[in-house]
Amino acid sequence: MVVGDIATGTELLVIGAGPGGYVAAIRAAQNGIDTTLVEKDAYGGTCLNYGCIPSKALITGANLAHEAGHAEEMGIHADPVVDMSQLRDWKSGVVDQLTGGVEKLCKANGVNLVEGTARFKDENAVRIAHGGEGQGSETIEFEHCIIATGSRVIQIPGFDFGDEPVWSSRDALEADTVPERLVVVGGGYIGMELSTTFAKLGADVTVVEMLDDILPGYESDVARVVRKRAEELGIDMHFGEGASGWREEDDGIMVTTETEDGEENEYRADKVLVAVGRSPVTDTMDIESAGLEADDRGFLSVDDRRRTDVEHIYAVGDVVEDTPMLAHVASKEGIVAAEHVAGEPVAFDSQAVPAAVFTDPEIGTVGMTEADAEEAGFSPVVGQMPFRASGRALTTNHADGFVRVVADEESGFVLGAQIVGPEASELIAELAFAIEMGATLEDVASTIHTHPTLAEAVMEAAENALGQAIHTLNR
Repeated sequence: MVVGDIATGTELLVIGAGPGGYVAAIRAAQNGIDTTLVEKDAYGGTCLNYGCIPSKALITGANLAHEAGHAEEMGIHADPVVDMSQLRDWKSGVVDQLTGGVEKLCKANGVNLVEGTARFKDENAVRIAHGGEGQGSETIEFEHCIIATGSRVIQIPGFDFGDEPVWSSRDALEADTVPERLVVVGGGYIGMELSTTFAKLGADVTVVEMLDDILPGYESDVARVVRKRAEELGIDMHFGEGASGWREEDDGIMVTTETEDGEENEYRADKVLVAVGRSPVTDTMDIESAGLEADDRGFLSVDDRRRTDVEHIYAVGDVVEDTPMLAHVASKEGIVAAEHVAGEPVAFDSQAVPAAVFTDPEIGTVGMTEADAEEAGFSPVVGQMPFRASGRALTTNHADGFVRVVADEESGFVLGAQIVGPEASELIAELAFAIEMGATLEDVASTIHTHPTLAEAVMEAAENALGQAIHTLNR
């Protein structure tokens, strides 16, 4: 028996329960708005279930095993054995705890939860198809809507994720064994995070990248530190090559690549991980029925309140054009959209958006590079502190990399920072806060930092820009 289509109404409909959607729904409900949140898969979205959280759990396990087995110079001798099935179960437990928490928080804040797939009927209603045979559908009419459907992995010709040897990042995070040989297609942040992880777990890793270096979008000296460490881990990297296909062999698979000049190369593997980026999910909702039109890549255009061309329909997160695909950006955009629906005088200001890459070592960036500052018309002054001069970094046996601070020479205002080294993902927060609050180099340098800590390197970099560094040579 099929349940018929029923109709309900809500003030705000949020489509997608990822870090943009569920945050928006909770904030709207906190502001007294009748809010309905629709999710077709899992609360928490890709980030919580198949990306940010499980990958960091796996990275933690791999780092722990690798460090325990490579600490001879400290006098520590061990030969750890990794039970991948148990590691996967632990990782899944972390994910389950957090996804369950999201659902509980939504319900506790009064958000109406609906499971199903949403498609627009017009600019004021969607039809929700519920999963499962005989589950039927319903129509939800709304006054406002926030689209937060996120993104999906990009699939390239010749590599079907339905084929057993071909992994997406999601497949890699669900692995219960470590492949002896792994080819990774793509040297971006996802490819390098997972390459490093599986190399530490014992795989023989080869990275194939179309460009001439890893981590496109990051400065060359930042990428160089990560590349050097990857080479030390035994990762074999090949640049200027695009993956063209694969075939089965008696002892695994053969991955073929091609250069711009047509030269072909082959790499033996047991699995091939395709990590060439993500694309927005806007093609599943019949957005045209709501009067919306995505660009040729599937992104939606929004204003600084996150309103689309249809003013009562908002978009946040990975579906928004010219916005970094970062969970924390989606959450902030979700809050802005929800508060604007509630009548608050808010706008999205992306001046100080930090980003992190969880490679070895980590990368943290925020604001402008020196080149960005020059292009924007500033006369930048730069300060840098190497971690090899940090007592705390040396005591952790992780002293590769540096902290770099970029500021305006005339005013002293901090404009940006680049960190590559231990705990960069944590350290970058101080400099993001400095930019957001309009702090100067003097403000950062004169703030007493605890000793011995990695954070002292931030203070020293600011002092270096002022020509006052104590523990590194001034520029």
